[in-house]
Amino acid sequence: MARILITGGAGYVGSHCAKALAAAGHEGIVFDNLLFGHRELVRWGKLIEGDIRDGAALDAVFAANRIDAVVHFAALAYVGESVTAPGLYYDVNVHGTRVLLDAMVRAGVRVIVFSSSCAIYGEPDHMPINESTLLNPMNPYGFTKLACERMMDDFGRAHELKSARLRYFNAAGADPTAEIGEDHNPETHIIPLVLDAVLGIRPEVRIFGTDYATPDGTAVRDYIHVCDLARAHVLALQYLLDRGETIAANLGSGQGVSVRQVVDTVRTVTGRDVLVRDAPRRPGDPSVLVADATKAREVLGWVPEHRDLATIVADAWRWHGKRFGRTHAPRKPSAKPVS
Repeated sequence: MARILITGGAGYVGSHCAKALAAAGHEGIVFDNLLFGHRELVRWGKLIEGDIRDGAALDAVFAANRIDAVVHFAALAYVGESVTAPGLYYDVNVHGTRVLLDAMVRAGVRVIVFSSSCAIYGEPDHMPINESTLLNPMNPYGFTKLACERMMDDFGRAHELKSARLRYFNAAGADPTAEIGEDHNPETHIIPLVLDAVLGIRPEVRIFGTDYATPDGTAVRDYIHVCDLARAHVLALQYLLDRGETIAANLGSGQGVSVRQVVDTVRTVTGRDVLVRDAPRRPGDPSVLVADATKAREVLGWVPEHRDLATIVADAWRWHGKRFGRTHAPRKPSAKPVS
């Protein structure tokens, strides 16, 4: 058993990772400022409130707890906001990560699993995207993630820090038991937005961009179940604890799904219709992002177990109903979409 500091562990992916780490026999300690995280999602290990930019607070955590490794989720992650407020993103994501790495060095902790992003690739010139694809982020959020990866390389050379940078694509779904799930404010992810519209929480769904060079004109993304992401972090952690070398690996299903296909799948799973309105593209959004996750399979032994979009949506729908005090029985994936 290892004792793991989980920064941002009260958030969406972080809370699922905390559950997966506990199931694997590890002890998690969540460090989160609760700006976007939720206290009620911290159920596996204790919560310490703090900000990753606060070096003294981090020093106190490392001094009071024998930490074996860090799993680092804490970051700002709204692409659009990063375009309008880049300074905030460089402060939290880059400066915050530097403060964390410095604290790790002072404490003698040399293992970190980092929540990176496919946003570091920008608009790639080929599909699917593998780790040798040119790193050319097209928005400040992507630049901050790339800067953190570069920083970890430098800390590796200077301080023998070992890191696993997991570049995941579109996190989606929820724990199948509906114990935890996605709860962002503001919400920008397409699946919960469509589910909100299905429930009448919002009047409609807007599709940003209908003129992309894709089969139906809407952006194509690779959706990966959040539980598969969590399991990948556990595997990456064990790989490093077993003296594996620094690695960067994509996490995705390898399947591209358009925004319109997501809406149709929600209609199928819920058996309900939703009003859709077209809107202009958002700045910083690439047209297609699909992963080649061969490296994660070969090195970490990771294979996504929940690749079917209908399963991802059904789990999200079950969690959504619990959040708003309603009970939903997802339809079988073979049901026809409501027109």
